Amino acid sequence: MKLKQKIISALVLALINNSAFATEPFVIKDIRVEGLQRTEAGTVFNYLPMQVGDEMSDEKATQAIKSLYGTGFFKDVRIEAEGEVLVITVQERASVAQIEFSGNKSFPSDKMKEGLQQIGIAEGQIFDKSQLDRAEQEIKRQYLSQGKYGASVKTIVSPLERNRVAVRFEIEEGIVAKIRDINIVGNQAFTTEDLRAEFLLTTPNWMSWWNKDDQYSKQKLTADLETLKSFYMNQGYLEFAIDSTQVSISPDKQDIYITVNITEGEKYTISDVKLAGDLQVPEEDLTKLITIQKGDVFNRQLVSETSKALGDRLSDDCYAFSNVNAIPEINKENHTAAFTFFVDPGKKVYVRRINLTGNTRTRDSVIRREMRQLESGWYAGQQIKRSKERIERLQYFDNVEFETPAVPGTNDQVDLNVNVAEKSTGSVQFGAGLSSNEGVVLGFNVNQPNFLGTGNRVATQINTSRVNTVYSLSFTDPFFTPDGISRGFDLYRRDVDTDTSNTDQLGSYQSSSYGFGVRFGLPLTERDFLTAGLTADFTKIELTDSSPIQYINFCDNRSGCNSN
Repeated sequence: MKLKQKIISALVLALINNSAFATEPFVIKDIRVEGLQRTEAGTVFNYLPMQVGDEMSDEKATQAIKSLYGTGFFKDVRIEAEGEVLVITVQERASVAQIEFSGNKSFPSDKMKEGLQQIGIAEGQIFDKSQLDRAEQEIKRQYLSQGKYGASVKTIVSPLERNRVAVRFEIEEGIVAKIRDINIVGNQAFTTEDLRAEFLLTTPNWMSWWNKDDQYSKQKLTADLETLKSFYMNQGYLEFAIDSTQVSISPDKQDIYITVNITEGEKYTISDVKLAGDLQVPEEDLTKLITIQKGDVFNRQLVSETSKALGDRLSDDCYAFSNVNAIPEINKENHTAAFTFFVDPGKKVYVRRINLTGNTRTRDSVIRREMRQLESGWYAGQQIKRSKERIERLQYFDNVEFETPAVPGTNDQVDLNVNVAEKSTGSVQFGAGLSSNEGVVLGFNVNQPNFLGTGNRVATQINTSRVNTVYSLSFTDPFFTPDGISRGFDLYRRDVDTDTSNTDQLGSYQSSSYGFGVRFGLPLTERDFLTAGLTADFTKIELTDSSPIQYINFCDNRSGCNSN
């Protein structure tokens, strides 16, 4: 190996010496670069150890050649002297002008390019033939993650003008390998069938064509192994371990066989549960949050839920960075475990600032009025959670994310960053129908729950036919007062003319109604409202001799009716 390295070093030095020149030192009057196609001359000058006015020597020529080779831009560099002019002749390496894929149905080309870019292969980069093998392996790796073990890749490099190349990857994806057997070795407390039922992966069944649960995936297997571990841990097997996993494939690369070797261990019960550390809040408040009791079978999920509940309770009292560790004391002889929940509350924290991002249409005030956590107020975990729920309940956003980064340079302050992604909130509906009584029926509705980003709801409706015509307009301000009392207005008009009906079943009459109303909503809790309103309605009816007797009797006792 050492002899080989010496030979390679000697060859490199020989190439450099052959590229250099031997001449008497002289003062450089000018430097000329020849052979450039894509690289800027300024790039070459930046790597040269000499400039105009310097004295040129063999040593500087050797340094210049080493420096230019080291850029990776050139495959040949020569330095010559024409009088007092230094001539540098280079031959550039080809660059990758385009990368194309064919046959890739499972992955979009953009995603495959991202994978290649991570290993240094991308459009615009210097072409390195030695990297093609790595590119093929990267593409195969992506297909292996989907269980396509028979995928093959062929690379075609085509030269282009201006010393560029096009790289094309021709892919044959093959089929996804199917799971033929999942074998679990070492299980005694539960049958293999019971354990397989916990897996997402399974052998082919009558629903596999739809949910593809018989197609092997490394990610799914990893998730299934974690599910298996959680299953045992939640059944009391504190020392459960997965010893090894073997995945074998048939010679035709179409069948997968999975073997999981496990050690169950003994079943453990809880011998004691206690709290320790700096509690800061009343101990009884924390004790009632503990979901595991002495004598219970060990359950990892309940232990985790208890730790989280204790941390959440501390966060309600401003301890944003509290830490609760469940420390087990294991007695292997009696197969018991005592748990101590050690509480480290940290410092009390307050929220310095609430920052909103992503609300390109909705006004800041609409979001801020939903916040239950106060700016410049003590951190309150429950209030932050409730604030997030209220913003999500607006239905203005596709996504709502809360982050509470610590303020740099402090240990008792955080910022509350609220990032939202706007979504389309308005709706426009148009309908048409045909009625034997009313003829053609047309309907048009517009609803905008976030009018102009103000959070106000505006809705309008127009329905028309030969007999009926209805117009309505509704407006609601959900925060008429800062306390959250809402106020809304409704306007409507309805005209009826049965003389234009296609049937005599409706009788003969005409009516015109219009009205307006006002309503208020009073918040009782975070989710409950009491709504009250008042509506005024005005109706005018025109009757004839053929009008229904009920309408005639109605009008005899009221004003606003005319008879013809």
